[in-house]
Amino acid sequence: MNNTAKYISELLYRYECVILPGFGAFLTRRQPAEIQESTHSFFPPQKLISFNSQLKNNDGLLANYIASAENISYTDAVAKIQRYVLSLNEKMAQGKRLELENIGAFFTSVEDTLQFEPLQEVNYLTEAFGLHTFVSPTIKREIEVKREAYKEEVEALEEVAPLAFTPEKRRERPYLQYAATAAIILGIGGFFGLKQISDSTISYNNQEWKKANAEIENRIQEATFEISNPLPAITLNLTKEESTKTVESKNESVVVTGKYHVVAGAFRIASNADKKVRKLKAKGFDARLIEVNKYGLHQVVYQSYSDRIEALQALRKIKREESPRAWLLVQEL
Repeated sequence: MNNTAKYISELLYRYECVILPGFGAFLTRRQPAEIQESTHSFFPPQKLISFNSQLKNNDGLLANYIASAENISYTDAVAKIQRYVLSLNEKMAQGKRLELENIGAFFTSVEDTLQFEPLQEVNYLTEAFGLHTFVSPTIKREIEVKREAYKEEVEALEEVAPLAFTPEKRRERPYLQYAATAAIILGIGGFFGLKQISDSTISYNNQEWKKANAEIENRIQEATFEISNPLPAITLNLTKEESTKTVESKNESVVVTGKYHVVAGAFRIASNADKKVRKLKAKGFDARLIEVNKYGLHQVVYQSYSDRIEALQALRKIKREESPRAWLLVQEL
């Protein structure tokens, strides 16, 4: 028994195109739900089946499905399809009408062309499972009839005893006016109250901001800059006499020689810089003040050197024994 038509029907639930190699392709197209007002019929969404005799090449879908369903090889499945198509062509040549189970019928028209008539009873749209076509009975609306009867009765009564309607004077409700006035007053009062609270909050924030800035200014005593990897010095073969300058502090003057300076720190307040100089001198360093840098800070150095190698050795020793934040400044003063 050849169950090819059954397999085609099962594949149409999942695919939009199922090719029967050597015969043609069955195509599906989605159609939305429909209502026919003339017959009061309701049709659920469905897949409409059509046939295209030009698509005959084997895409492997049907053959693989048959091989899996019947547990046979792909070659045997292809041979089974070929035998089924051969039997269909023989019946069509004899002028018979072909009925494919759950799919539709094939027949030859007067013009000797192949015609396909899909089966309407089967819906291949899985989303519409359980939905069927039904016809709704005509709804008779008795309300309209009753309204007409009531209208005729009212007209008859008006002819016998005309009715005169006196408009009722509307009652005044003064309390509503008072309530509206009170609501307006409360709204205005709330607005000004919120504005006053907002102004006081802004004033308080400004005062706190000024206090914070003043405290920050008081706490900023020292700003130290550290260069972990100082730039290598450039050696120029120039003959130049060592310049000698004098830097005066509040209490004393120091003779400055050399352009390599081991910096101990930079201070915004001059008195703090002088205090640092005195501490370093007490430890035996030739400490002094040098020029104020571009940031307005008073720079204090441990000592100045004319030889770069000597300055680097002193820097390593100071970083190891005194302060790891010391760094080397190369500058002619």
